[in-house]
Amino acid sequence: MVTAMAHAMKQLEIDFTKDTGKEKNNWNDYEKRIFQDKIADMAKNNYYGFDINPDLVKATKMNMVMNNDGSGNILQTNSLLPPHEWTDDFKTRLSNALQIEKKSIKNKDDIALFDVIVTNPPFGSKIPIKDHSILSQFDLARIWTEDKKTGRWTMTDRYQSSVPPEILFIERCYQFLKPGGRMGIVLPDALLGSPGTGYIREWLIKNTKIIASIDLHEDTFQPRNGTQTSVLFLQKKTPAEIIKEESTGQMADYNIFMAIVDKIGHDKRGNTLFKRDKDGNEIMVPEKQTVIKIDEISSGEKTAQIESREKVVDDQTLLVPSIFRNWKTNEGIVW
Repeated sequence: MVTAMAHAMKQLEIDFTKDTGKEKNNWNDYEKRIFQDKIADMAKNNYYGFDINPDLVKATKMNMVMNNDGSGNILQTNSLLPPHEWTDDFKTRLSNALQIEKKSIKNKDDIALFDVIVTNPPFGSKIPIKDHSILSQFDLARIWTEDKKTGRWTMTDRYQSSVPPEILFIERCYQFLKPGGRMGIVLPDALLGSPGTGYIREWLIKNTKIIASIDLHEDTFQPRNGTQTSVLFLQKKTPAEIIKEESTGQMADYNIFMAIVDKIGHDKRGNTLFKRDKDGNEIMVPEKQTVIKIDEISSGEKTAQIESREKVVDDQTLLVPSIFRNWKTNEGIVW
């Protein structure tokens, strides 16, 4: 969230610089206050965060305060609960922030409130969700049967006795999105490739447009978690798009961005890894620094550049955003 705010703040700064005709270091006190008000307004109306752990909520709020605020909409809740079971305090604060009627938040069909969701949900078979009042909100919590001849899956009226939380979070985030909204979600590769989870992939294809799949290195979350994961970028289809595809029996044809990240800048112990040449030597690149030297005799200033050499972290994830951005442009994706 801090990264997203920093990106938006940079764009605000560019726009405000154009409006004032001045660079940031030339703004007067009044212009600085206006700019800070713009940041506060942006944070108040555009950024939200939910977590079940109150300590993480407190830590996130502090992090946001240290990075130009935006902490007001960081709320503690179990977002998998049926909306009518959310606490009154949570619903009050959420409805006030979104400027909607609190009484309008009744069930899973009333929470399509957000344009973009970015999440790394908890995952693992050791923390399954067994509460039927939670499971009953989700198609992905039902029992699905596979036609072995066609490979197609059919949803039944029965529910599974327990479901890993990451599966439910896929659908909950989908429910949180407005039609046409999009999400980035980290998921275990087992959900995306295991034969037994084909119903999840079929549900995703039916209800979302899969924009991108980025396969992460197995050590991405090490040294704490060794689960092999991928990042999916999904866009929620509109009801009209789903009805059209169901009535015609034809799924929309489109390209999907795919990438494999082989190097993530650290090993399984968390030690930093650096780029090496073909002989195994660490690659060093020049790093220039400008130094101001004050001449006490002449009361003047002189500048000089010194050059040092630094190692380069071997991290391919840094390359993905620009490649993805170019791909989106070629595909005509405007967001």
